[in-house]
Amino acid sequence: MTMEVDLDRELMNSFKTMNTTDRDVLINEFLRVLGSQPNATEGEFYLDMANWNLQEAVSAWMDVHHPRNNPLAMRFIQDITIGEGESIPPNTKFTKTWRIRNIGNETWPAGCTLRFTDGDQLSTYTQVSVGPVSPNAEVDISVEMCSPPDTGMFQGKWRMCNPGGNFFGDAIWVIICVDTGGVLGVTQQLNSSSFDFHNNSADSNFSNPFNMGME
Repeated sequence: MTMEVDLDRELMNSFKTMNTTDRDVLINEFLRVLGSQPNATEGEFYLDMANWNLQEAVSAWMDVHHPRNNPLAMRFIQDITIGEGESIPPNTKFTKTWRIRNIGNETWPAGCTLRFTDGDQLSTYTQVSVGPVSPNAEVDISVEMCSPPDTGMFQGKWRMCNPGGNFFGDAIWVIICVDTGGVLGVTQQLNSSSFDFHNNSADSNFSNPFNMGME
């Protein structure tokens, strides 16, 4: 069984803020992060090799035991629709569009997808296809979503994934504030009937994932 360890930015930041010099604590943290595969002796070896730097020790272990055969790279450029924290009424359909760039040296092959990975699921879709994208090219990716019936802040995390199921590039987010007095962005309202999906977008026959029985 393949072990999947998501050493994302938040986890790496937690390493940097760990100031302890207690070796037993560091070994236990090494084992906690990596699960049951390494043992305490192996943990001590990698930590000692990394001068007891937890982040470097974990990275070294991952490089040996789970080499990353994924040359693809992506950078988030900007939100095209629905900016961070934009106010939206409850039970309201909207189109979320992100602009991303292929910053690697390899073309993204057919079969790459943008996948929902964490947080609030605001769409009935968990992934959308992303066609081949050449190095240095930018692409807009759109997903049909709907605000939940409850008010408050909601956020969902999405990531690019290669055909082999490995994530790559920046995590991208949809973050909305659901408010009874909220309105969609003027630009999206004016263009909702003729919005140009620059890349593969979700089907327009969309139903509210929070209230499937509503008309």
